[in-house]
Amino acid sequence: MKCSLNFFKLNGVFSFEHSIFFINYLFRIKKIVLLLGIAVAFAGCNSVKRNQKYLLKGNYDQAIELAVKKIGNDRNDTQINEHIILLEEAYAKAVSQDNRRITALQNNTSPEALRELYYIYSNLDNRQETIRPLLPLRNVEKGFDASFPMVNYSQQLSRARNNFANALYNEAKGLMARNNTMAYRDAHKVLSELKQLQSNYKDVDQLLEEAHFFGTDFVLVTINNRSNILIPRRLEQELVDFNTYNLDDFWTEYHNERQRDIQYNYGIVLNFREIGFSPERISEKEFSRSEEIKDGWKYKVDRNGNKIKDKDGNFIKIDLFKTVTARVTHTLQTKSVLVGGDVIYRDLQGGRNIDKHPLATEFIFENVFATYRGDEDALTNEDLQLIRNRFVPFPDNAQMLLDAGDDIKGRLKDILKKNSFR
Repeated sequence: MKCSLNFFKLNGVFSFEHSIFFINYLFRIKKIVLLLGIAVAFAGCNSVKRNQKYLLKGNYDQAIELAVKKIGNDRNDTQINEHIILLEEAYAKAVSQDNRRITALQNNTSPEALRELYYIYSNLDNRQETIRPLLPLRNVEKGFDASFPMVNYSQQLSRARNNFANALYNEAKGLMARNNTMAYRDAHKVLSELKQLQSNYKDVDQLLEEAHFFGTDFVLVTINNRSNILIPRRLEQELVDFNTYNLDDFWTEYHNERQRDIQYNYGIVLNFREIGFSPERISEKEFSRSEEIKDGWKYKVDRNGNKIKDKDGNFIKIDLFKTVTARVTHTLQTKSVLVGGDVIYRDLQGGRNIDKHPLATEFIFENVFATYRGDEDALTNEDLQLIRNRFVPFPDNAQMLLDAGDDIKGRLKDILKKNSFR
């Protein structure tokens, strides 16, 4: 403890209190290191127990994934031998399980069996490639390398892929031969899987386009105006332009004009039953305002008229106030339009209505401004803001309808999102 004695000499005199503090400090450090060591050891034991549970439950690939992670992170881990043993056992059991399943599927030519067979070979190959970078793995306790037999699955995998691709192709062709909308959608799903498996397989791209086209619900959007009020052409175009609604439906396409060579399954009718405008209204309210404001200052004097000083010797000043008044008039301009109608869903093939949703909105034009007489200093903050405004001409009926268009589109969009055709 020679160094510690030197360390704790204070001005040439040894400090007993400092040495006690230092000893306690060292003790705490050792305690923290010990606890960390225990925590690390516990974590290692915990991962081993978790892997043992995976093995008991038959979750071999989960056991492999955990063991590979532990071994790859630290080859000097105290539990490394346990992880190697578990990895070896899990690998052997996973390969054995897959081989038994391959034998069971060998003579089954159904699309489901060919799909499973392809993915089994893929898993066998991927599992090997996951372990290969770790090899060789020496079990120090047993004194030999762990055994991980590697097989070249390239031929089996290629054959399984081709058989699976051919099955998917035939399945899609069979679905498309049914010639109905939902079958085409199922075919598109199958062809998408085929495209992912082999992107250039036969005419997969052309079949995907056909399946999408014939699986799409084409919807014709029209406006039926029964309100006896002329709707501006611009508003009609905006309402039926469904590209601006961001509906993002892969299987539904909206048209506002009939197109050749397209069979429309459904229709949406924007049925306007009433459009009403209120009169142009102007209302006024007058208010009295008064405010006490500062109006200069004067010296404070005593009863003899002498100016009084403060404790610092300065003459004391007194603020002077006065009351100012004003009369302010708030003017409100209003005009409104009420639009009422329905959104009708139609089955165009059956020639019938299949659903109806109310569509109603009210748009209000409003302008507020103020004028005043008197002293501006008497006005409130609200008054000061309003006197900056001015009277504006009332919008005509066509402009009112255009202004109501955004709200109509918003309500229509909500209806479309909440109510699909299928």
